[in-house]
Amino acid sequence: MNFTETCSNFIEGIKGTTPLEFVAVVFGIISVLYSRKENILVYPTGIVSTVLYIYLCFAGKLYAEASVNFYYTVMSVIGWVMWSRKKDGDAALHITKSSRREWAFSLLFFVGCWAILFLVLKHFTDSIVPLADGFAAASAYTGMWLMAKKKLENWIWWIITNVASIPLYYIKGYSFTSFQFLVLLGLAIAGLITWSKKVKHEAN
Repeated sequence: MNFTETCSNFIEGIKGTTPLEFVAVVFGIISVLYSRKENILVYPTGIVSTVLYIYLCFAGKLYAEASVNFYYTVMSVIGWVMWSRKKDGDAALHITKSSRREWAFSLLFFVGCWAILFLVLKHFTDSIVPLADGFAAASAYTGMWLMAKKKLENWIWWIITNVASIPLYYIKGYSFTSFQFLVLLGLAIAGLITWSKKVKHEAN
């Protein structure tokens, strides 16, 4: 398939977007915009998107991604509580960088999730993309966990997730969602820059 055919198929896919997918995409983008601003509304808006994507992913046989969205929903509730906590009238949780130990744990967490998801998808589901589905899901698991803790590096994992998800959702026929991940990739890069500036400012 050449570039022209790919673009044509992508446009046709966008035109065929269902109302459910459209709402999920819009709320997903809104959620990331709130995350970049360190606004707690990241969680309620995100929950709307992730609940819808649980259904969409099962329908598209992206089982690991469905599990990710379930995980997102649970972690959104946890993150909502953690971000809501106050200490002396101020937010108890502030943006921080991961230590070497935390980085090592994050990498082990990612690799472990990827291995488990791949094996489950390979042997217990009819997924045709177990390696890619597992990879995108594992990086997302890691990113969401770090976001709940307000770790700067959550954006790095979101960048990885978005890059992996663009082709994954496209080949499954979710063209608008694929486009969403392209937008989210730009927002994740912007988020990394914004949070990096905040960390640097607070350190001074």
